[in-house]
Amino acid sequence: MLSIYFVPVLLVSSGLLTQTWQLFACFILSGFGMAGIGMGIMHDAIHGTYSSNLKINKLLSYTLNMVGANATVWKVQHNVLHHSYTNIHEGDDDINAPFFLRFSPNVKKNKLHSYQHWYTWFFYGLSTLSWVTTKDFIRLNRYYKMGLLKGKNIYRNTVLKIVAWKIAYYLFTLGLPLIFSPFSFGEIILAFLALHFVTGLAISLVFQTAHIMPDMAFPQADEEGMVEGERLVHQLATTCNYSPKSRVFSWMIGGLNYQVEHHLFPDICHVHYRKIASIVQSTAAEYQLPYYYKKTFFHALKAHFKMLHQLGTMEAVPVKSQNH
Repeated sequence: MLSIYFVPVLLVSSGLLTQTWQLFACFILSGFGMAGIGMGIMHDAIHGTYSSNLKINKLLSYTLNMVGANATVWKVQHNVLHHSYTNIHEGDDDINAPFFLRFSPNVKKNKLHSYQHWYTWFFYGLSTLSWVTTKDFIRLNRYYKMGLLKGKNIYRNTVLKIVAWKIAYYLFTLGLPLIFSPFSFGEIILAFLALHFVTGLAISLVFQTAHIMPDMAFPQADEEGMVEGERLVHQLATTCNYSPKSRVFSWMIGGLNYQVEHHLFPDICHVHYRKIASIVQSTAAEYQLPYYYKKTFFHALKAHFKMLHQLGTMEAVPVKSQNH
């Protein structure tokens, strides 16, 4: 994945390529590598499961910084908020969306949402572009105010690190090609946008199809921020697997087709999910607990499309209980 990300950009920067289609092919390929780094390397590393060696995990967590985002911000957004408050409005940052998107039945519906099942995919493609520009700063500031990042020194140092890493990222993906390749500024910018559209679409589809689905529960927290029910049952009720038999696809997306196992056991490396999935499924059946999965990724996308339409057209989707 690191080679898929680095090599195409370096090839463009070498000046050996002269055709516009070659530029776009390299940047789009690099986009798949960028998505692969996010799903297959940094995700495990930030969860502390890539290696039993803490230093290796910390080192590999910086692969996220390397592609323009920030490991510190992601750890709060993903490990703390998403895993603790899965599918809970205002708690799970993965479903806290701009006003033109509705990812939860607990969000007030507006007229634009009626069309979101058509236009959401375009904004998925823009998601990482927002990530490498403004999103990290916005979220860092909010998490600091929420008390999730304590100490002014940590806040200041993180801001400086974000700025430094983003400069390095832009120098690599834009600076080197602009200086050393024969392509024009406009061509490189368009190729850069294509890179991010591929990355954003790939990452969004993999993560969103695991939770924004017709069968999923969307529990509500009480005034004190508490949710009724047991934590592991909550994860089963709000998470869905897909394409469990495709080992190639599973490798490409870092085992994230086994989201149920990941949410139950986020401290286990993704290479073991396939082996424990049958145990989890049989145990869920034994205790009459939900275990959601779709046969293929296509079936998952189809169900996700259906859920986006349902959220956009209905005033309220029934909130399924996760109490057992």
